[in-house]
Amino acid sequence: SRISGAKGCRAAFMQYCRSPVGNLVCQRILNKHTVVACREAGRLLQSSLIRLLGKQMSRREHQVGLSSAVTAILVWVAMLMCAPPAYADAVDAGAQSITVALTQDPPNLDSTRTVDLVSVFVLGHIQEGLLRYDRRGRVAPGVAQSWELAGNRMSFELNPAARWHDGTPITAHDFVYAWRLLVDPASAAPYASIMYPIKNAEEIQKGQLPPGALGVRDEGDHRLIVELAFPCGFCLKLMIHAAFLPVNEAFHRARSARYGAAPGDLLYNGPFRLESWTRGQGLTMVRNETYWNDAQTHLNTIRVGYITEDNRTRLNLFKDQRIALVRLGTETVQEAMTGGLRLRTFLSGGVAFMRLNLREGRATAHPALRRAMRATMDTEAFVNRVIAVPGYRPAGGLFPAWLSDIEPEAPLTLDLAGAKNLVASLPDDEPRVLTLLTTTSPTGLRIAEYFQGHWKRTLGLDVKVDQQVFKQYLDKSQRGEFDVALSSWYPDFDDVMTFADLLASWNANNRGAYASAEYDEAVRALQRSIHPDERAAAIEVMKRLIAAEVPVLPLAETGSAYIQHSRLRGVVRRVVGPDPDYTLARVVQNIGTA
Repeated sequence: SRISGAKGCRAAFMQYCRSPVGNLVCQRILNKHTVVACREAGRLLQSSLIRLLGKQMSRREHQVGLSSAVTAILVWVAMLMCAPPAYADAVDAGAQSITVALTQDPPNLDSTRTVDLVSVFVLGHIQEGLLRYDRRGRVAPGVAQSWELAGNRMSFELNPAARWHDGTPITAHDFVYAWRLLVDPASAAPYASIMYPIKNAEEIQKGQLPPGALGVRDEGDHRLIVELAFPCGFCLKLMIHAAFLPVNEAFHRARSARYGAAPGDLLYNGPFRLESWTRGQGLTMVRNETYWNDAQTHLNTIRVGYITEDNRTRLNLFKDQRIALVRLGTETVQEAMTGGLRLRTFLSGGVAFMRLNLREGRATAHPALRRAMRATMDTEAFVNRVIAVPGYRPAGGLFPAWLSDIEPEAPLTLDLAGAKNLVASLPDDEPRVLTLLTTTSPTGLRIAEYFQGHWKRTLGLDVKVDQQVFKQYLDKSQRGEFDVALSSWYPDFDDVMTFADLLASWNANNRGAYASAEYDEAVRALQRSIHPDERAAAIEVMKRLIAAEVPVLPLAETGSAYIQHSRLRGVVRRVVGPDPDYTLARVVQNIGTA
């Protein structure tokens, strides 16, 4: 309680920083980058320290006894917090290194269990499957140097130069083991249904066959044979997805539940490897010199130096030369434009929507309420007023217009009279309170609060916003602990199936528990056909069912407005796969350099 000497100062300060209030104060200091801001944060810290450490001291002791001690602490804090870190530069041409920020910590780097974009971004730089995309979005060699698709069979010839970062050769068995692991019902892998085009995958998932019956086998170390359940026009592109990455059996068994939890609990076969990872703070990826195509890699280091959901903090980091690329949010687009920064836009290919929970006992299980909620939607107004980010478009359905075999759907429009009639038709004892699940991001909260007020005004519904950190959000949405969940889905591969099977009854990502035999039949027809007319007919059935039964409420086709450092070149923005992709990026010495 009393401060006495430097040792006591340091101990007291560290105790303070571990407290909830102290942690918040220190975070505020970290988010400021000027001397003035540090002084402001210092005054806040000083008053907080006095409250913490001076409860047993008189006012005079506060003024005299704490003065020099607090001043010493504040000088130390200012030096510690306000001095640039060792890797403060956003780009370094000599070292070929860049520093970037993520909005979330990767929840899971086990490729058999990954479901989120942040983890896919990291895995896309440190791991590689049979195939990958080149800078123009075309299918290109990965671990496989050649391949053939004929009827119900795919064959891949593996590159003998492909190795794990410890020098162990990558073999066809690494793929056989990984895929059997993913489809094994004992693994409960969220993406198991993505394997269904492979022979026996669905039967294995249902427990009707053992994992060894999966239609994949190795013929020696460098030849992989895949038997398909049906002719599949999109299956080559499917091989690029993280679910199809290889896993070394011996290493996986040795790490067991620790697999993917830390840098030493993974093997790497991509252009980079994970050197360090401090949960919630950042990670560092360094060049993997054992990568078979290392000659095409320019960067030596990709540092994720900051993890923050706050859009303004990330923009300030970019302005202060701390990060090399920043994605803008609603509150920072105008600020960036006013500041004369060069904005770039990118159609990111996803769909933002709301999942409605159809489980028994949930308010949204009642179809009349779901249709009433849909009738209050005006997606054009939502995109223009709430999102307000260049690149976003109003959505009319679950299938984005960029897909080659999709006819664009008109945005949802208001029908307030119809909505009120539907609500009036509900039984008197039907719950009128909804839980809306979202993440802790400013955008997520803004959207949630918008619909909280909107549905109160239009339908008289009370909406409780349940805001969770990303990992908890995923957990609660998977367990169905919501009525409405703000969601988005980005394509796993370049085919309408990547959106269509989201609502299939067998898909673990169908978190609202929608079940329709007619919808399932349409998904299977789409999955199994290579004829455009048959596939178009199946898509129309799905569109009709989504509009009538309302398992989801479409909001927007996603876009991205961002700013990139002028000396950072070769960054690839992708609709499908890890985005941004820094695999071929480089830092140039001068802005005029090609």
